[in-house]
Amino acid sequence: MVGVTPIQEALKMTEERGYDLVEVASNVSPPVCRMMDFGQYKYELAKKQKEAKKKQKVIKLKEVKVRPKTDEGDLQTKCNQIRKFLEEGDKVKVTVFFRGRERAHMDMGYKVVGRMKEILSDDLSLEKDIAVEGNTLSMILQPSKKK
Repeated sequence: MVGVTPIQEALKMTEERGYDLVEVASNVSPPVCRMMDFGQYKYELAKKQKEAKKKQKVIKLKEVKVRPKTDEGDLQTKCNQIRKFLEEGDKVKVTVFFRGRERAHMDMGYKVVGRMKEILSDDLSLEKDIAVEGNTLSMILQPSKKK
């Protein structure tokens, strides 16, 4: 804490000590400056940002596609795959896609999605419920918050 000094004197003091004069708050009168090694300061900021980035968890959106005529055994396999994705912390988009005349039987798609909900009932938490998007039915699941 040096107090209020003229700029020329402050620059001379920082040069003698081998530091840089850094303006901290410019919108006050008189402006607040600090004597510091600016290179080291930038290095420490970068290091903190790198540490914060390491601690972040990136959530991916995985997609599992099924057809309206998917059988029970295949559905179980798909549900096991979904469980694995949810345990890893990823979100899962379940898509039932229809071809041609299958679009006339959307109820079959709803049954498939309903059956998947039954199988996964303990592990799932819905982010977005069943929605029709063109010739597909889809819903987005996220890991349950119980864990």
